[in-house]
Amino acid sequence: MSQQLSFADSIRALRDRRFLTILLFGFCSGFPYVLTGSVLTLWLQETGFSRSTIGFIGAVGTVYAINWMWAPFVDRIKLPVLNRLFGQRRSWILLCQIAIAVLLFAMSLGDPRENLLYVTIIAVAIAAFGATLDIAVDAYRITIFSRDEMDAKMPYAAAMATSGWWAGYGFIGGALALALGGETIGLDWPTVYRYLILIYFFIFVFVIASPEPVIEEADLLVETSKKPGKSSVADWLAEYFVRPFKEFFDRCGYRLAFAVLIFLLVFKLGEAMLGRMSLVFYVEVGFTTDQISFYQKFFGGLVTAAFSIVAAMVNTRFGVIRGLFVAGVAMAAANLLYALIAVVGPSVNLLMLTLVIDNFFVAFSTVAFVSFVSYFTSRTYTGTQYALMVSISNLGRTTLAAGSGALVDFLNGDWAFFFVLTSLMVIPGLCLLLWVGKLMKSYAPESNPQPTS
Repeated sequence: MSQQLSFADSIRALRDRRFLTILLFGFCSGFPYVLTGSVLTLWLQETGFSRSTIGFIGAVGTVYAINWMWAPFVDRIKLPVLNRLFGQRRSWILLCQIAIAVLLFAMSLGDPRENLLYVTIIAVAIAAFGATLDIAVDAYRITIFSRDEMDAKMPYAAAMATSGWWAGYGFIGGALALALGGETIGLDWPTVYRYLILIYFFIFVFVIASPEPVIEEADLLVETSKKPGKSSVADWLAEYFVRPFKEFFDRCGYRLAFAVLIFLLVFKLGEAMLGRMSLVFYVEVGFTTDQISFYQKFFGGLVTAAFSIVAAMVNTRFGVIRGLFVAGVAMAAANLLYALIAVVGPSVNLLMLTLVIDNFFVAFSTVAFVSFVSYFTSRTYTGTQYALMVSISNLGRTTLAAGSGALVDFLNGDWAFFFVLTSLMVIPGLCLLLWVGKLMKSYAPESNPQPTS
């Protein structure tokens, strides 16, 4: 059950220095989304590509939906040299950061008008290392706390991860990237990619200076699972791939397990459809790139980060299930404000109101969502199971949402109707959430405290 903490207790809980590391690693996770999302979207739009093409190229994010396939390797394999210097989690985090920095330079050498395939392949590679980075960061966040700290600490860890993610994607990383390519500074997008490489020098320092979890769950598992003699390929596959997923279904039961996985798939589909086309919408409705940088990235991201702490306090008091339900309804209602912008036009005041309301409930739902997934994650197979559940959510957020541009084209550019449809998409997720809450009454394993309904 969730602890009932006062406001003063909540502030004291945030003094834990481990939350700062989680905040910084959240930034590391959010920033790659800017590289293959916002920057690439505006680059393609300025180059003259259609909404449908932009939407489908956004499907490079599908890599995030399949990272569970290599999550066991990140959980188990020790990288030469790096593991000895930085430990299991940080070594993988550092490797991914180095790879992304190199790929940024490769992206800056491309031109979608001359070779769209080259740009797409580099974007897929960035997304692949970003997805691998997410595995290591998520596992780090969970294993840095002991089991008896999970119930009290996890909502705040989720809040700090959310704040950091939005710092990377929104009010620092995203705002900076769009400002560099905006009307005031006016750099071309390849040059923007080169400038963004500089951020990674600071990231390298953060990773190196961060603490490693006291107990390496992955190392312990490897040591305890070693058996004398040679292991067959079947034994290896069973240990690294089959057992993590079997443990999840055995612990939850098949009805609850499938209910959770289907819920993760559909809950944020409407939000993802809106998010994928938001930059295209802003440009078409009349906002400038500088305005998008300041209001959508900086202001909107800052609102989400700030409200993440409030969301953590609410979730610890009232429960994750109830919090997710309220947030789902509120997010659907907030989408209707975008429909109003489509009718009214580029009103800055209306945009700011929309972003405050929308990003507040995005923060609320994200904190509850991360806490929800963390509660169902085994401490033994942390990276693999968390990656599985987040991957399924990403499948809805990236692959299914890739058709958002085609949907707008099918509606002949009727943005208002499009946003109304994204509001209605939350209904299946809310129905599934009620079912999960009902099934949760019989789920209370000793090692994983359950979220209250």
